[in-house]
Amino acid sequence: MELQHESTARMKSTYIFLLVTGIVLVAFNLRPAITSVGPLVGMIQEDVGLAHWSAGLLMSFPLLIFAAMSPIVPKLANRFSNEMTLLLGLIFLVIGIAIRSIPVTVFLFTGTLFIGVGIAVGNVLLPAVVKDKFPEKFGLMTSVYSTSMGLVASLASGLSVPLAKDMNLGWQGALLVWGIPAVIAILLWTYLVRFNQGNHKKIKKAPSSSKEMWQSPLAWQIAIFMGFQSFLFYVTISWLPEILQSHGLSMGTAGWMLSITQLVGLPASFFIPVIAGRYRSQIWIALLLGLLSIIGYAGLLLGSSYPILIISIIFIGVALGGNFPLALSYIGLRSRNANRAVELSGMTQSTGYILAAVGPLLIGYLYDMTHVWTIPLIALTVVSVVLTVFGMLSGRNRYV
Repeated sequence: MELQHESTARMKSTYIFLLVTGIVLVAFNLRPAITSVGPLVGMIQEDVGLAHWSAGLLMSFPLLIFAAMSPIVPKLANRFSNEMTLLLGLIFLVIGIAIRSIPVTVFLFTGTLFIGVGIAVGNVLLPAVVKDKFPEKFGLMTSVYSTSMGLVASLASGLSVPLAKDMNLGWQGALLVWGIPAVIAILLWTYLVRFNQGNHKKIKKAPSSSKEMWQSPLAWQIAIFMGFQSFLFYVTISWLPEILQSHGLSMGTAGWMLSITQLVGLPASFFIPVIAGRYRSQIWIALLLGLLSIIGYAGLLLGSSYPILIISIIFIGVALGGNFPLALSYIGLRSRNANRAVELSGMTQSTGYILAAVGPLLIGYLYDMTHVWTIPLIALTVVSVVLTVFGMLSGRNRYV
């Protein structure tokens, strides 16, 4: 009897370890397929023949898929289980990465479609899985997986140009490399699905409160905050290298500067959810991060010297690194129970990513119209102001 108890305890601890590893591996795959594109967008445009607005659409397209898929993912998880749905999402991601590496416009966008579906599944389910499996450690686990996302995203941005040029992989091979962590994640989640067969813990929605969620002012404030922080993030990874090149930096240096922008945000990405969970109100956190964002984008607009560029990207990096996990934290902190958290996650990510999808396309269009980065950077500074306001509104001690 005692041996059986020890064996059960070992199996449980092994499962917890593999589950945490699986969550981190999913997090690894939620950004590289997108962040690796920005530094290579010039090569892709030249090879395939895309205008700036088309390249912007290439970055916005996954966000539109996020918006369309987010309300559907909880229903899929309810039918197939969290684990199986995550596994299917990873499979879609790998297929998308493979298709996108074919240098034909139709395959470029078809692959991006599959990538968007795969990432959308992880975006919605990961906060829900953490809330379900680790309710007492929600802040810590959110810190772990959001930091993991930021780390690999920054590596993808920095390594894209060296992989394409120094290793002679071309932009196709450089993008294809990021299918490797997805394949590894598929192998682990295949085991986790089999381990949990017959014992699924599914996401259950509370239909009676769904309508209330869409009518909640606080839910919309969080959704707008989620949308604008994503707007700034995806615009930054799409166009920051081009902006920096306009200031005289080389293509490779601009790619590494984008990587640095994400790396400097990692401490904020880790600590913000932990700190936010210790306070009933997060208004001051939203204000601080908002001010950094405003100063950072204004710095890119007003200064062209190397020190000002460095300071600006550091401020932008900390703001981006902190605002994303803060938005994820709001999903848990502003919800009274797991059902509401799932509904809020689907609602905010659906509406928020519609707003975010406008970003790369709009900024690319503004540049095509003016042929300078002045108007786009003014727009980003204004968006930072709006982001700050809605971040503070979302940070009030209230529940949806």
